[in-house]
Formats: sequence, C-alpha cells, structure tokens
Amino acid sequence: MSRPRIVVVGAGFAGHQAARTLSRRLRGRAEIVLLNPTDYFLYLPLLPQVATGILEPRRITVSLTGTLPRVRLVLGEAESVDLAARKVRYTDPEGGGGELTYDRLVLAVGSVNKLLPVPGVSQHAHGFRGMPEALYLRDHITRQIELADTTDDRVEAEARRTFVVVGAGYTGVEVAALGAMFTDALAKEHHRRHDTSGFPSRRPRWLLLDLADRVLPELDQRLSGTADRVLRERGVDVRPETSVKEATDQGVQLDDGEFVDTRTLVWCVGVRPDPLVSDLGLDVEGGRLVVDPQLNVPGHPEVFACGDAAAVPDLTRPGKFTPMTAQHAHRQGKVVAHNVAASLGIGGERRPYRHNDLGFVVDLGGLKAAANPLGIHFSGVAAGAVTRGYHLAAMPGNRIRVAADWLLDAILPRQAVQLGLVRSGAVPLDSSAPELARSPGSSISPRPSKEE
Repeated sequence: MSRPRIVVVGAGFAGHQAARTLSRRLRGRAEIVLLNPTDYFLYLPLLPQVATGILEPRRITVSLTGTLPRVRLVLGEAESVDLAARKVRYTDPEGGGGELTYDRLVLAVGSVNKLLPVPGVSQHAHGFRGMPEALYLRDHITRQIELADTTDDRVEAEARRTFVVVGAGYTGVEVAALGAMFTDALAKEHHRRHDTSGFPSRRPRWLLLDLADRVLPELDQRLSGTADRVLRERGVDVRPETSVKEATDQGVQLDDGEFVDTRTLVWCVGVRPDPLVSDLGLDVEGGRLVVDPQLNVPGHPEVFACGDAAAVPDLTRPGKFTPMTAQHAHRQGKVVAHNVAASLGIGGERRPYRHNDLGFVVDLGGLKAAANPLGIHFSGVAAGAVTRGYHLAAMPGNRIRVAADWLLDAILPRQAVQLGLVRSGAVPLDSSAPELARSPGSSISPRPSKEE
C-alpha cells in the first residue's frame, strides 16, 4: 500500500512549521512534499537589518533541506490548484511546468505587498517582503548617499539624501529607525565638497508617513510611544495622518499638498494574501481563504490553510479573524500539522486553533527597542536584549552566525559598498512573488499579482 502524500505549498512561518511538525510526527508514514520558489526559509523580522547592513543576507535564510528531514523539497511557484483532480500545478525556476498530486493539501502561500490605487506608486516605490527587495534597498540607499556627494546641485543632493517610508507598522518603523542610523554612518564617510554657493552638507532626512494617528497603531500605546520617541531622537520626521497622493521619479506629492523631492520611496503599508487563494473559487474574506477553527477548508476535508493566506476564526475574539502576523502563522503551522496527521488516523483527534498573544517586540537599532513580553513593558537596553533574545529563540537555524554579526556590528564599521546585483526593475512592487528577483532576460518571471 502506497503512503499518502501531503503537499505543503509555501515555506514561510506557517508552511515551514507545518512541514517540520509533520516530519517529526509522521516519521515516514506519509510522503511530505514542500513546494516553494526558494530553497530557504526567510526569517522576515530581521529583513530590515539586511537592508541596512547589520546582517549579511544568508544569516536570515535557513536551509529547508537542512532543517526538514524526511521532507522532499520541490522548487517552484504554485500557479493553480485543481481541487477536483487533487493536483497543484507549478512553474519551476527555469520556466518548466510540473504538477503534484496530493491526498492532503496545506496552503501556506503567505502574503505579498499591499497595493493602493495611488498614481505612480507601482512604478516608483519598492516593497519590503523578500530578500531581493532588501538587497536592492541596501544598494540603493548607499548609492543615493554617494551620488549626493558628487553633485554640485543642491536640490538634487538634498533629494538623494531624503528617504520616504510609507506605513508605520512593524516594518516601516524598523526600516525608518535602522535606515536613519545607516545613512548617518554613510554620510560620515562621505565628506562632501561644497560647491561655489558653499551650501553645507545636511544630515540625511527620513520621513515616516501613515494615515493612522500614531506609529504602530495596532500595538499598545506604550510601545507606540517608545518607538515614536526613538524615531524622533534619530531625526526621523514622523507624519501621522499623512500619506502619498502621487509618486513620480522626482519625488512624492503628499495629501496635505507638500511635494517632497526624493529618489527613494519604500512601501510598507501592509500585506495582502497571495492572489493564488482568490483563484480557487472558494469562499474568501478580505482575500484570505475561509477555514474553520481546525484550519480545514469547508467542503474540502483534504484541504487545509494557515498563515497569512487563511482567514482563521479568532476564538479569543468571537466574530474576528486572527491577525496576519508571524506569531500566529508559526503556531497555526503546528496546529495544522497535528490536524492533517489526525485526518490520516495518526495522532489523535483534531483540535481548534486558539492562541493569546504573548507580546510583541520592535527592534529600533543599536541598543534601542520596544517590547512587552507577557504584557510587561520594556524599553531601552532591556528591550533590546529581550528583542534580540526573542529573535534568536524564534529562528530555526543560523543563531550563532546572527549573534556573531550583531557582535561585529557593535565593534566594527559597516561595509558601505553597493554590489549592484539587484536592480530596480528586478523588484517591482506589484509582483506576487517578492522572494524572486525578476530578470528581463530570463525565460521566467514571477506572475503579476492581481488587484483585489
């Protein structure tokens, strides 16, 4: 008798944890196949540290084959799911097609950049959901400081030294906080010459915009207050209740009428579910696939979903769905693995997903952070220690390498060079596969994402 096949689509927090738990629980009693565009799990919370030169890229990329014994990795991007035939069709990295049949399917395809109908944004802004985007931003920031140092045009110099971040959630706050430190360090290395007008070199300028009335609006007021204070101490111009009306290659028009000359627009307004789930023809809520508390898709007992792509009922808040956070995705991965095994008659009864938040951490760079583990508020050095300790504990690998990079960053200057490996056109904001760089000359490029 052949073993049942479990196909897990996506290796983010939910998919990686699901595959890992299934591997440990089933121990060869079922074939576990993981379909993912890359051969690594990306620890997204530390991506801002890659973009600002603190961590090297491979530090936060954890090998799938190295951490998932008894799991077969198939490299490819899922294109469609045939629910009737129980098949997942995908495109491999070299443009070829393939399909996987399944007895159980776990959809953990995650999320992509959230788009808004703002003129020019898709052409001139860059998101922050994948490694290519982080590598591009690191080079881009370095290049802007260098180019500003070589021009005698004061307007151009100031525009290149101005950086606009839209979205004051986790990612936007960390990018602005760490980015301000990064550009200050870069500017010190570039003692620009004065032109004939003698205009002085100014500190690089960062703006953080959000329609909410405060930074980190989804978190406790004390965490928000700590982050706001640190940002302003770093010189970040925090603009609540402000957003972008239009973006051009010369800057951004704000909704309050001001035009900001800049060559950098970082889009961190949030995420939306991968468009794949909306194409299934099943019930969705805000683009997320509707599931029951056991993470099972109604009407399809063989299909499960978890993470950002799933609308999971929040049993701690009746009538609501769990937020799209790494904390929930990681824990849903464990529960979905248990329930998949139970559906095969292994490991007892299925159980519902229920989880109370254990607290949040926000890394603000240096010795600064904001954290409230178990509801206890920390700031300053204590919060920094808690935050970094949490990340080391949460990472499924590379802990020593990450800790070593943190130590080196504390005692050595950062390497202020641009490699030019990822160009602007390779990381479009509207990509449904931010983990893949788009190459104009290649035979395959990530499928364009679809507007909701």
